[in-house]
Amino acid sequence: MKKKVTPYKNSALNKKEQVEQMFDTISSNYDDLNRIISLGTDTKWRKKVVKMVADAKPESILDIATGTGDLAIKFASATQAKKIIGLDISEGMLRMAKQKVSGKEISEKLVFVQGDSECLDFEDNLFDVVTVSFGIRNFENLDKGLSEIYRVLKKNGLFVILETSVPTKSPFKQGYHFYSGRILPLIGKLFSKDKVAYSYLSESASLFPFGDELNNILRKNGFIEVENKPQTFGVATIYTATK
Repeated sequence: MKKKVTPYKNSALNKKEQVEQMFDTISSNYDDLNRIISLGTDTKWRKKVVKMVADAKPESILDIATGTGDLAIKFASATQAKKIIGLDISEGMLRMAKQKVSGKEISEKLVFVQGDSECLDFEDNLFDVVTVSFGIRNFENLDKGLSEIYRVLKKNGLFVILETSVPTKSPFKQGYHFYSGRILPLIGKLFSKDKVAYSYLSESASLFPFGDELNNILRKNGFIEVENKPQTFGVATIYTATK
């Protein structure tokens, strides 16, 4: 990221602690606000990720920054994976995820755990697939987080990132900056319990490396067969890589 962006400018907490606090606060209406802010397009992007993962026929999946568990739950239904772990730093988000699967059959192969994406408590070469959806820009140390993902991914395993990006062509570029800079923070202030959360999410999205820049960071951390696929005029991008 071009400069360090944190949710709370005057907080004594580090970024990781601030992110945990922010997501704990907004967890109860996070899903609804996501649908509103993305105009529902985020569900289409997630469907593409689910298909990519299902095509890989994994037996084990780690979904990092799982949030309220949307993607992990879809993996449980769409794949034959025997072990699916959804990991997040926010206890509040995980509480919402656990509520979604409580009493359902898929809960038998789906586990939600609180943990640090930059210090994964898993052995080497454990997972067939690792995914991160709209969470990698919240890493405090991107290289450290990627190196941990590389460590726990099996050889020839699949790594998939879904993350916001910035359109590079007019008029989409101008429209994106207006919407993310003016409209998104306003929606957050009106409907979120945390009035600064969506300003942070907007600013971090605009500054996080995307496209070839993120491809090169992935390669630097050992990943191969790195590709990026822009979505919806470039407002989001799906990245795939292997070990």
